[in-house]
Amino acid sequence: MIESNNVQLSQNWGKNVTFSDYKINGKAVDFQDLMVEISESRAVAVEGEVAPMSARMRQRNTDLEKLGSALADLTAAEATLPSDAGGNTSCNYTLKDETCDICQKFYGDRPTPKNDTKRWLTFHIQKVKSAIDSLNNKAQADMTRLQSIVDRRDESYSTATNLMTAISDTRANLIKNL
Repeated sequence: MIESNNVQLSQNWGKNVTFSDYKINGKAVDFQDLMVEISESRAVAVEGEVAPMSARMRQRNTDLEKLGSALADLTAAEATLPSDAGGNTSCNYTLKDETCDICQKFYGDRPTPKNDTKRWLTFHIQKVKSAIDSLNNKAQADMTRLQSIVDRRDESYSTATNLMTAISDTRANLIKNL
């Protein structure tokens, strides 16, 4: 909470700050220390956004890897069919259980583990490719957002560092001139 001349300004920095007294959590500080504390608090708040986004991106990468494996399995099954196979031609390839589980998870349809027809294999291959494309698009958007957050975090720490350096230099010059 920030107050200036007994007027409250709402901010979510987790600190109680009063401009009229220059206090942070009851401790008296000068204006420069107040500005450093605000800059550091902003940097910490921005830093808190990075961890959840990184976890979400790791999960998405795991999902992409699983979908890639499923696509490889489905494509291998399709490759066992003759090139002139019709839509209802059965194959003798047995899909992995993981492939069936992944298809169920990502788009709600489960291929039959044995003797799927060419039509069904083609359908599932397209669905898996679509799921991969969707996750790739989300990953790209998250990467852009993560870069923005990292840039904001770096800017916040840089601002705090510059403030601390300027304060230190000012104090050193004041002491030198006394």
